[in-house]
Amino acid sequence: MRFDNAFCTNSICSPARATLLTGAYSHVHGMTTLEQSGQKFDARQPSFPQMLQAAGYQTAIVGKWHLGHGGVSDPCGFDHWEILPEHGQYHDPTFLTADGEHRYSGYVTDIITDLALNWLDRRDPDQPFALLIQHKAPHRAFEPAERHRHLYEHEEIPAPATLHDDYANRAGAAAEARMRMSDLLPSDLKMPVPGGLSEREEREWRHQRYIKEYLRVIAGLDENVGRVLHYLDVGGLTDDTVVAYTSDHGFYLGEHGWFDKRFMYEPSLRIPLVVRWPGVVEPGSSCDELVANVDYAQTILDLADLPAHERMQGRSLLPLLRGERPDDWRDAVYYRYFEHLDVCHGVQANYGIRTRTHKLIHYPGHGSGQVGASPQTRAPQWELFDLERDPDELHNRYDDPEYAQVVEDLTARLTALQLHYLDTPEHVSTEEPR
Repeated sequence: MRFDNAFCTNSICSPARATLLTGAYSHVHGMTTLEQSGQKFDARQPSFPQMLQAAGYQTAIVGKWHLGHGGVSDPCGFDHWEILPEHGQYHDPTFLTADGEHRYSGYVTDIITDLALNWLDRRDPDQPFALLIQHKAPHRAFEPAERHRHLYEHEEIPAPATLHDDYANRAGAAAEARMRMSDLLPSDLKMPVPGGLSEREEREWRHQRYIKEYLRVIAGLDENVGRVLHYLDVGGLTDDTVVAYTSDHGFYLGEHGWFDKRFMYEPSLRIPLVVRWPGVVEPGSSCDELVANVDYAQTILDLADLPAHERMQGRSLLPLLRGERPDDWRDAVYYRYFEHLDVCHGVQANYGIRTRTHKLIHYPGHGSGQVGASPQTRAPQWELFDLERDPDELHNRYDDPEYAQVVEDLTARLTALQLHYLDTPEHVSTEEPR
């Protein structure tokens, strides 16, 4: 089943990975910003791997952790863990384990899969297992495997319609962000920019360099997903194993002229989610209900017939996987990014609500005192997008009289969602920024 409306709740690596484990929002599990910003994850808090392990599952995680290392930040609830330090390296990577560091020769996507399949070979075949294979790819800076280095070399990759966005008709945060094609570094482009190009031509040239390197890295990822599925087939495990493919957040592939993520706009808010459950999920089916990464932990526990922890804030996707459409399924998703004016990309903190038809975004102008957020402030601003009329989110309708009632309704719903999820509705608070 392909989920066509799957979203993250904080479009950045560390918070999203903590949400996957805990089934809680960033402000609840404590990982609001990046691990490199100085935040450390307390891995002892309730998580689905711990609960599966306690129920007799063999558990393992291999690959990217990005939630800190040492003390309470090391993986908890796993019988085996072998993780990259921070983002790790694409070539000849070092891995951290409970027994120390191990370095391997080769390409990281292949190595992560090798380690995962080796663990499957060593598991007790009479006991259930849960394996998290967490790839570095396709994280920037993009370094493909040697076998893919010249892939797409003689092809022109179509550019998104918004590559030349001028950021007019938006809140000031869009124009301020440093995620444009012109912000790509020499290490991203891997060759000098040709001379004599106009600004528009250079942007298009940079996009071609960027998107081809990205897609070359994706090719290695695709191959290794295939290796895992082939292993299950050969080992006779396919019919008894649920496989889910997802990501921690979305990414700009030139939309709005950008790379990276962080904003609540669609390319970074949306995430892939594909689930295979033989005998239950109809092959080739799709689901358009609104789901979020805060739902994953409860779903996995439900698959194992285990109750969710009371702190978990999502909802099991099992009814949807069975083809059911509950009448009380959510009609809106709540999102919040905390790392205000981050040092690398300069994106303002933002939060908001997305329904099927509209999106309301608030830029509070400060980082709520979070680790890694800049102390600089900006004037609070709002954006409203009509997703049916304006799917590319180019026209802010917040001050448009035609949308006054929509603004009023969505603001009230946003406040209610924040209170429901135990967050602080900054736009109605009379207190000074925390």
